[in-house]
Amino acid sequence: MTIQEEIKKRRTFGIISHPDAGKTTLTEKLLLFGGAIKTAGAVKSNKIDRHATSDFMEIEKQRGISVATSVMGFEYKGRKINLLDTPGHQDFAEDTYRTLTAVDSVVLVVDCVKGVEIQTEKLMEVCRMRNTPVMVFINKLDREGQDPYDLLDEIEEKLGIKVRPLSWPISMGKTFKGVYSLYEKKLKLFTASKQKLDTDNDISITDLNDPKLDELIGENYAKTLREDVELVDGGYPEFEIETYRSGEVAPVFFGSAVNNFGVQELLDCFIDIAPNPMKRETDERVIEPEESKFSGFIFKIHANMDPKHRNRIAFVRVCAGTFQRGSTYYHTRLDKKFRFSNATAFMAQSKEIIDEAWPGDIVGLYDTGNLKIGDTLSEGEKGMYKGIPSFSPEIFREVINTDAMKTKQLEKGLKQLMDEGVAQLFTYEMGARKAVGTVGALQFEVIQHRLLHEYGASCRFAQMNLFKACWFTSKDKKKLDEFIKSKYRHIAKDKDGQLVFMAESKAWLQMVQDNFPDIDFHFTSEF
Repeated sequence: MTIQEEIKKRRTFGIISHPDAGKTTLTEKLLLFGGAIKTAGAVKSNKIDRHATSDFMEIEKQRGISVATSVMGFEYKGRKINLLDTPGHQDFAEDTYRTLTAVDSVVLVVDCVKGVEIQTEKLMEVCRMRNTPVMVFINKLDREGQDPYDLLDEIEEKLGIKVRPLSWPISMGKTFKGVYSLYEKKLKLFTASKQKLDTDNDISITDLNDPKLDELIGENYAKTLREDVELVDGGYPEFEIETYRSGEVAPVFFGSAVNNFGVQELLDCFIDIAPNPMKRETDERVIEPEESKFSGFIFKIHANMDPKHRNRIAFVRVCAGTFQRGSTYYHTRLDKKFRFSNATAFMAQSKEIIDEAWPGDIVGLYDTGNLKIGDTLSEGEKGMYKGIPSFSPEIFREVINTDAMKTKQLEKGLKQLMDEGVAQLFTYEMGARKAVGTVGALQFEVIQHRLLHEYGASCRFAQMNLFKACWFTSKDKKKLDEFIKSKYRHIAKDKDGQLVFMAESKAWLQMVQDNFPDIDFHFTSEF
């Protein structure tokens, strides 16, 4: 196959949502339809040992939430689907933001009972910044939820995107009858089936006035459906692929992921209309996927995916050309060449060695510590891919080692977890105190759990009275030295050895900024 044909085959997308909207369940059902797994696991049931395929860290299984992005690839109807399941919990938002840089489109899951929630709004802001095409799946139709029209209005109002329903529910909750696909002109009758795929209930109804509709769902429901479809067709613009791909209009589907219902309609439409791998920008030029030379960027690093082997894997999004296992590629930041003889593709925690990968694919590279989030790999070109976000932490705690015999293990564990982007580590120049900064409190629990179970290191986190960690620079070296000398007790180094000012309060930071006008303070490390 030519590179153009390989690109046409590929769809790379992320699934995002507020916690508990059913995102991981939907991910699993998509894998079920793609034949990637044979049976559906239970995400939060204690009675069943199988957990959702995409939640592979022990702490995720215990809490029933996704805390790290999972990457899964599968084939469906001649297409190669690369699916990235992201954490919904706001404490892990940074991982999700970074993942959104590696996808070409997004499926947003909304709970029909709760509607649009605050975390969904934040995630959509990131999609809007990049004009990422978005599809919406309104989930849990088997429960009594909000009126579909109210939900659509709320999505438009809160998420700032126009919507166009491509399927429509027939009632909901206990009287839920099914959905009518406006895209395929088919009726799908609802049957609750958590374990099996239901692919035999599609009834082609091109004309809604067909009396067959009354027989199948009853006269009253048929009458309501006809009125609803007329309203939808009259009230919403006709669906156009280009307005979806430019991020202006979001197609909407209704269903119940836990019951495998409405998922196939979403998937079938998705492979039809979702964009192929798209062009990407570096700080030097725009890179087209069809270019012959390989280039890609690292958006995620995960240590110890297999606890039996202390391995560290960097996730690379292939942007252009063909990645070949065993080839030597140029590392832009380090200005060095590296040979990658171990390259893997993913199905959650199970991996398989691959020999080549194409634009849109996600490749796992085994790494000994040379690779970092945001790094660019290429066949010699020096440009770095842009737009990997880095955030200033909001919560700070001091690391207290509770087992002096395991100091080395603690140091190694902290370094590797920080390289993953789980949190940021600051080591004070004075006294070598270590502070961990995160965007959410739950991350401390994850770090503690992983340090103990993956590295055999135990620690506790003590509260710190800190407001912000600010990177600082100055054009005047003398003034910079004066500042460092004057604030020595409040200066730390980040994991890359850059100096950081640890401000204890907003008012104090403002005072320091006023007193040192020649010092520039930065709230991200990318300045």
